Amino acid sequence: MLGIIGGTSLLFTRLPDLERRVIHTPFGNSELLCGRCALLLRHQQNRPPHRINFRSHLASLALCGVTRLVTIGSAGSLKGEIPPGSIVIPSDYISMTSIPSIHDNAIRHVHPGFSAGFSRQLAAVIPEARCGGVYVQTPGPRIETKAEVRLLAAGADIVGMTIASEATLARELGMEIAALCTVDNYANGLSDEVLTYEHILKCAEENKDRTGAMVERIIGGLA
Repeated sequence: MLGIIGGTSLLFTRLPDLERRVIHTPFGNSELLCGRCALLLRHQQNRPPHRINFRSHLASLALCGVTRLVTIGSAGSLKGEIPPGSIVIPSDYISMTSIPSIHDNAIRHVHPGFSAGFSRQLAAVIPEARCGGVYVQTPGPRIETKAEVRLLAAGADIVGMTIASEATLARELGMEIAALCTVDNYANGLSDEVLTYEHILKCAEENKDRTGAMVERIIGGLA
């Protein structure tokens, strides 16, 4: 089964006609929209990035039979050649914070990172996306400082606060994983605009129609 995780951009989007279900997991409860696919909104109960129960979310998808997962997230650009409005399918990620694991009591060797073959399938469905590049995850909830942005830009192309955690847990659970990042802004210090959370929400709302159309295309092409 196909799973889709969406974030801020889906708050303003018309979602498919799916059945709401609360899934009970060993790590907590998560709400899914289930039908032809399983769709999960990561900011349930308006939780900021550093308070999201990633283990519950990913476990709930696994319990519903999800084997392939597309995670959609807003990102900031660390490079001038990736302007706001871009769509990126990253090929790898870095995390600047600890990532949760479902294996608390044993060492398990998994190969983290995005699934190359599944990412190519996603690129065929969303051909306007830029393919490749590195996503870096920061802890949140605050926006990165200008000095941090300069450091991050040396090794990554876009920055966000959630996708590395989701990708790692998905691989632990045996899922194929691909990411679709909507670039809503330049990272702090890369433009003259003062970056605020309100600005990020405004960009997400402005792009709601595009995001909704991409979700429909992903379901139609991959489910």
